Amino acid sequence: MDFQNVSALASFDYWFNWRVFLCAVWVLSPMIVALFVIWKYEDGSVQTQRRNGNATGGGDSEHDDDLCIDDVWRPCFKQIHPGWLLGFRVIAFCFLLASNIVRLAFRGWRIYYYYTQWTFTLIAIYFGMGSLLSVYGCFQHKKQRSTRVTADQVGNDAENGYRVPLINGENMVSLEKRKTLDSKALRSCVHLFQIIFQMSAGAAVLTDSIYWTVIFPFLSLQDYEMSFMTVNLHTSNLVLLLCDTTLNRLRFPLFRFSYFILWTGSFVIFQWTLHVFVSVGWPYPFLDLSISMAPVWYLLVALLHLPSYGFYALFVRIKQKLTT
Repeated sequence: MDFQNVSALASFDYWFNWRVFLCAVWVLSPMIVALFVIWKYEDGSVQTQRRNGNATGGGDSEHDDDLCIDDVWRPCFKQIHPGWLLGFRVIAFCFLLASNIVRLAFRGWRIYYYYTQWTFTLIAIYFGMGSLLSVYGCFQHKKQRSTRVTADQVGNDAENGYRVPLINGENMVSLEKRKTLDSKALRSCVHLFQIIFQMSAGAAVLTDSIYWTVIFPFLSLQDYEMSFMTVNLHTSNLVLLLCDTTLNRLRFPLFRFSYFILWTGSFVIFQWTLHVFVSVGWPYPFLDLSISMAPVWYLLVALLHLPSYGFYALFVRIKQKLTT
């Protein structure tokens, strides 16, 4: 995209006026509230297994939203092998990574001037982490099946009167540790994966809905021409994420809406900081602080976060009800 030169961006009058102040209120106030919500509700704890023992979300509602290691790699149905989820995530990651590489090769680093590209890359990271966690999960699944087979065999031998070798104390302690303790790095990855999932969900709905309802029909800009890569950028991210959500067993606690707010707020602050030092045009016309309707546009985009996140939360809730 050929950025338009805006010589007045660095001027005092451009940044110090009532419009910029009001836009800053719309951006910074939700971010402050989001930080408070995260501080209050995010404890970072990760369970080894779901407490109520229910894979589909029913049962004890008190612990339905607990973050569980098994949830990042187990499908929503016990009958589905984790390998299917792994295969889908690997294919999705390769597709998103290839799309990013192609865009980067043709357009350079300026593609990260756009919120859509930020979100597209975030979803690629989600599928990359998901692929690694699914690999781990497949090994765990295989190990658990082997353990069950061994336990059944030992039980049959005991019933038939065969001698069953005893496990010494050290081996028992080691076995219990492997069953009950996961590494701190794994728990941190699971926690980060859950955050990226919910942050990507809202951002994908927001970017695609704004593009197809506002930018594409009404805004005639050079970088928004209809092409395969443009359609891919504003469609495949949400489609792949919805498919993964349909298959996975991840929860969707509403308080992590705060991370979505921080994600968008960080992009806006990045744009403001960039425009203070570099004389370039805005990536989206509704971000331009010089227009008289700027506070209205900023408020509307801020309010759009609610239905964007709500749509995905509703999708997850309906899926959980149908799979219960």
